[in-house]
This record gives sequence, C-alpha cells and structure tokens, in this order.
Amino acid sequence: SSNEHKLNFKKSKEACLSYIQDALLQKQWKRAAEFLTCYVESLEKDYSREHVGPSEMIWRIGTEILWHHSQNGMKEFSCFMEQMKTLGVKRYLKVCLEHVFHLLCNGQIDEAYQNLSLAESWRFGEQTAIQDKEMKLIQAYRGLLDYYSWSKQKNILLDHGEDGFSDLSVEQEMHGYFRKAAVNLKEIIKIPGVWDLFVKCYVDLLEFYGDHNEAHQVLNEYAYNSKFPANPNAHVYLYQFLKRQGESKKSLISALKILHDIVPSHELMIDFNTMLQKSKKRKKRRLGLEVIFAALDYAGWKENAKAWNCLARQMKQIVISEKYLDWIKQEWNSRKDWWPAFHFSRYLAKRNWQENKSLSYEKALVAGILLGKGCKYFKYVSQQGCKAQLKRFRVLKKFVNRHNPVYLRISG
Repeated sequence: SSNEHKLNFKKSKEACLSYIQDALLQKQWKRAAEFLTCYVESLEKDYSREHVGPSEMIWRIGTEILWHHSQNGMKEFSCFMEQMKTLGVKRYLKVCLEHVFHLLCNGQIDEAYQNLSLAESWRFGEQTAIQDKEMKLIQAYRGLLDYYSWSKQKNILLDHGEDGFSDLSVEQEMHGYFRKAAVNLKEIIKIPGVWDLFVKCYVDLLEFYGDHNEAHQVLNEYAYNSKFPANPNAHVYLYQFLKRQGESKKSLISALKILHDIVPSHELMIDFNTMLQKSKKRKKRRLGLEVIFAALDYAGWKENAKAWNCLARQMKQIVISEKYLDWIKQEWNSRKDWWPAFHFSRYLAKRNWQENKSLSYEKALVAGILLGKGCKYFKYVSQQGCKAQLKRFRVLKKFVNRHNPVYLRISG
C-alpha cells in the first residue's frame, strides 16, 4: 500500500543517515561518501517537509566529507558549493559564507573576495529582506578583506622609511581600501553580538588615521552596552587601547575591574594586582590581595611564578607591618580546606624545586605564612635551599620561624 511504501522509505532513509553518521564519526570518508550518494538518489521520492530539509543535509554532510576526502582539492569543493547555492535559496548566503571560509583557509583571498562581492549583489524577492543578517555578515567579511588589503598597502609604505608616503598611487589605493573597510566594519559592530575581530580591525583603522575619540567610543560601546553579550575580550581591548593612549590608572583599573568580575583567571590579573598594590588607597590594596588569591584558585595559575611573587610580596608586607592580617585571614578561611592539597603538597614541593627554584621560593614563603613552619611544602623547600647553601632560602626560613605567631593568628 501507499502508506506502507512511505513507512518503508522513511525507515530506509533514517537507516542511511545512521550509516553516514557512523562513518563520519569513525572518519571513514570514502564509506560516508558512498552512503551519501545512495541518500541523494533516494530523495527523488521524498516529499516530507521536515524542519531540516534534505538539501541542508546534503550541504552539511557533503561539505564535511569533501573537506576531508576530496582528491582534487578546492576545485572539486568549489564545484560542490556552487551546486549547493542553487539547491536552496533560503540557504544561499550561508553557503556562500562557508565557501568563503574554505577559500580563506586555503589562502585563496582573491577568490574569496570575488565570492563575497557576488553574494552581496544577490537578490531574490522577499528572501533578500529575510536574510538581512546574513547579508550584513557578507558585507562585514568583505570589509575584513578590504582591511587586509589596506594593511598590506600600509606596510609597503611604511617599509619605505621616511619617504614612505611619496608613492601617491599606493597611498591613494590604501585610502580607498580604508574607506571601503571602514563602512562595512562600522555597520556590523552596531548589531549586538560578539564581533572581536571586526572591532579590532576597525579600531586599528581609526587609530592609524588619528581618530582616537571615535576609537574610544567604539570600544566603550562594545564593552558597556547592555544589549551586547558579556564579553571579556571587549574589556581587554578597551584596557589595551587606554594603555596605548596613556590614560590614567583610574581608567585602567576600572576596565580591569569588570574583566576580573567576568574572568578572575585572566592573564591580565597580574597587571591589575600590580596597579592596585601601588595605590595609596587601602580599599584598592585590599582588592589587589583578593584578585591574586582568586587567580591562584585556578589550575592554570598553579606554576605561575609572577602570580606567586605578587602574593608573596604583598603578604610579606602585611606580616612585617602586622596591619591588615584580617585581610589574609578572610581570604584564607574559604581556602584552607583545599589549598594545602592543591598547592602545598610534598609532591609539588619536590617537582617545583626541580623545575623552578624561584617559583618554589615564592610558594614556600606563602605556605609558611599560611600554614606555619610545620607545612610540608615549606619544610622541604627550605631544607633543600639550605643544603644548596642558597642565602635567600636561609633568610626565608628565619623569616617564617620568626613570624610563626602570625600563622596562629591567621589560622584562628
């Protein structure tokens, strides 16, 4: 019967897709290609209206197979992509973008630019308005390639030295690329989203031509506009720009404070801690201690000698003055159950001593203050340092022994 035929066909199609998926997962590209051929042939009788239609299945699976299995390189891949563009107008611009990405990955920049220009001129009734976002992406990536061309021309001029701007034809060509790139890049970054690469390129253009106010405004908008998703990089770019412009430490601290709230393990937390420690305000120095403790909560920082140096230096100052010991106590209370095993085991003491004696020194100082002179980490490192007749390790041992009562106050 007709219903039985449809049911059997559906089962066959699902089984074929399952075989394709299995082959893809096992990276059996030739086998996957053979099953995809069967799948395409069977679709001639498929009249289903599923959300993900057959043409999208073919596009996505075929792209993956060709990328790994194609014998003829980009020629065969480009031919497949051109077929996919005509297979469904609803996906035309998405297919164009993917085609461009593959061309760029293979260093075919001129071909990618040509494809973007053709896609930008594409029109298909109401679909043009529906795919407005995809069209903006097409324009944005064209702007990115214009920026690339501008950057190449700029480097040619700068390489000429003092007479670099004497070649008017190259200079005019560079300015032409600037105008085209700036228009498209400016448009895409108005849309709420994550546009890191586009923002960086646009700001580079503005800075080169001395439009620092516009660059500052763009970065402020990208970092602080609530319509945009929370993005650590936005605050990194703003901080780097402010630093290049020689802005006040207050502005730099403000930018890094938000970055700390979003990503307390970011590598810029060392810069943040250093600035806070140099402040005359007690509140900021207190925040600096919190920042470096929080960074060292993460495994990626366990062997960061700079971070341990920052913490050791500040803790040593507090211990010597015997002021603000409560700051250390507050930070230690939430960590004393797990930091000893995480940072201060005997195993880590041996490894740190063998690999980086400076790191082991800083960690031993922190361990001695937090856990006292009986701490395994401190005892091992100080003993090894004294055996090696390294003066600063003898000084370290004396310092911790002398201030052992501080450990009792911190531990409660």
